[in-house]
Amino acid sequence: MNFLTQYGLFLLQSVTIVAAALILVGGILSMGRKPKPKIEINSLNEIYDDLKHRLHKEIIGKKLKKTKKDKTVKPKLFVINFNGDIKASQVDALREEITAILSIAKPEDEVLLRLESPGGSVNGYGLAASQLQRIRDQKINLTVSIDKIAASGGYLMACVGSKIIAAPFAIIGSIGVVAQIPNFHRLLKKNDIDVELLTAGEYKRTLTLFAENNEKGRKKFQEDLEKIHDNFKNYVLTNRQQLDIAKVSTGEHWLARDAFDLRLVDSLKTSDEYLAEKIETFSAFKITVHSKQTLIAKILKPAAKLLHPWA
Repeated sequence: MNFLTQYGLFLLQSVTIVAAALILVGGILSMGRKPKPKIEINSLNEIYDDLKHRLHKEIIGKKLKKTKKDKTVKPKLFVINFNGDIKASQVDALREEITAILSIAKPEDEVLLRLESPGGSVNGYGLAASQLQRIRDQKINLTVSIDKIAASGGYLMACVGSKIIAAPFAIIGSIGVVAQIPNFHRLLKKNDIDVELLTAGEYKRTLTLFAENNEKGRKKFQEDLEKIHDNFKNYVLTNRQQLDIAKVSTGEHWLARDAFDLRLVDSLKTSDEYLAEKIETFSAFKITVHSKQTLIAKILKPAAKLLHPWA
């Protein structure tokens, strides 16, 4: 009996350990699995009509007579928003939204991008601009609306549009490249702290945080910036050949009123004005993709920032 009791306890412990291990592995796998993006579709025509009817009832005191629904098939206006940060991290949602739109959009349809961005990383905004290029490649009109700011990488995106509209006091331009790196070499040297920097490749590191920088490294770093700037200018000019690119690529920014004179934008109006005009002849839909980070990505993000402060 004692043997059977001990065996039963051993078996129960084994089953418990195996079950716990399976639960742990399943939890880790589910943490790493990227959640499917949730797409939200809102009819702007219905939202506008509902608002109009409610205001008419509340202010004028009687219901607005309902008009017969127009059975004519209208072209579609797809409205997407991009509120950019320094890493252009919203590009993941943007690519999903564009993929969804292109699955049904036709040449007579239009995409309205409501863009707000002060710019940021070259590769992030380069990818965002390339996503917008997919719309143009499908021969679909892309209108970019700027209510507040589209500078640097933000303008890199905006210039892809078939048409750019901007609110009069929006900030436009900043076609330039900037980089700044602090250097602590003298502070470390003063405190008798040495930093050994080993590289393979003459220009693997040009300017560094802790080692002593030299003129050769500074020159190479500046050359790299100039190359990026040249690519930036060429990309803008390819999309907007009406620009005097030498005049507008100095890194300056302008209010939209002045940017209009420089042909950086095509007309002065807010996104609200443009939508109010379009909604009369288009079926307008706001497309939003809600992307969620995986749980494991949220947990590891602080560690990633310690390893890569720019991340």
